[in-house]
Amino acid sequence: MTDHAAAVAHAPITQDVHTIPRKLPEGGKANIVGLTRDQLRAALIAAGTPEKQAKMRLGQIWQWVYHWGVRDFALMTNLAKEYRVLLAENFVIEVPEVVNRQVSADGTRKYLVRIAGGHEVEVVYIPEETRGTLCISSQVGCTLTCSFCHTGTQKLVRNLTAGEIVGQVMLARDDLAEWPQPGDPKDETRLVSNVVLMGMGEPLYNFDNVRDAMRVVMDGEGIALGRRRITLSTSGVVPEIARAATEIGCQLAVSFHATTDEVRDRLVPINKRWNIKTLLDELRAYPKLSNSERITFEYVMLKGVNDSDADARRLVKLIAGIPAKINLIPFNEWPGSPYERSDWERIEAFADIIYKAGYASPIRTPRGEDIMAACGQLKSATERSRKSRAEIAAEAGL
Repeated sequence: MTDHAAAVAHAPITQDVHTIPRKLPEGGKANIVGLTRDQLRAALIAAGTPEKQAKMRLGQIWQWVYHWGVRDFALMTNLAKEYRVLLAENFVIEVPEVVNRQVSADGTRKYLVRIAGGHEVEVVYIPEETRGTLCISSQVGCTLTCSFCHTGTQKLVRNLTAGEIVGQVMLARDDLAEWPQPGDPKDETRLVSNVVLMGMGEPLYNFDNVRDAMRVVMDGEGIALGRRRITLSTSGVVPEIARAATEIGCQLAVSFHATTDEVRDRLVPINKRWNIKTLLDELRAYPKLSNSERITFEYVMLKGVNDSDADARRLVKLIAGIPAKINLIPFNEWPGSPYERSDWERIEAFADIIYKAGYASPIRTPRGEDIMAACGQLKSATERSRKSRAEIAAEAGL
């Protein structure tokens, strides 16, 4: 364990609990959060907004909700009082409920978030010197059963709606007090400057909701995060990869983690459906691929499993010709995990081989380990597995 990791592991955990009462949408009322512009315009017209006024009203409401962070129609003062009443009778502005908020010794924040039906997902905010990254979830649980991932031991419950995905960004901005205030000087500093779809679930198995949510988040008159500030991580759902480029347009990351089909079949079982060659062929044809928009290969470092010099050399050969960078992720252990983190010297040697081959190979600094907020550790508290280490290892084929 590094000095940093040791300090984090033994540091006190700061925790407070938020039980902000937020009612679920009332009967017959639609939640505005997560509706695309076209969807919201149609909903406003259906609720009685004159069609000739719909575009203007849409723009006004959009700014109130996504630029100012307003949740009460009564506060939308550039709308007539009668129209505000009409909106309140037909719509709500709801984001998921923060049940629990934990703050790591390194400043990482983890939110346990409750959505409709009483289900829970986790959201993580990672502050850095020049940016702040929000890791959001797209599903409750996951179907992929990646053997090194804590989330993968939780069965899929359901997809998140577009509103529940956008709502994760909004609740983080609530907690960070990031919404601008009327009359204050314009501040270009963004606490949530980047969003990564790397939380619970496989985003490309919830494509339509993820696409619509990201269109809302990227809209320049609201939250206004540029597409290059958003990264979607997939384990390799090949048929949806090109579609992600054309319909979403954000940055792409691939959970790769192995250099042979034999090992990847165990670590990332989706490989049995779309193997390494099939995946890499699709990535070589990726519509947005360029030196300025490289694909990120995520590679978790597992001691004695995928961390040899031979693995590093195979990785370089496999991705030849693909503009890419390789993020090396020291394995973040979780209760019952059948794997161990590679030794730091081994990770550095692996990174050096990749770097000398001409690829960026940053080693991700573990963040939030003391609150189980690190990469691969997310799992909703009400669904936490009680399986033994032996049972998990058996499922992983170890």
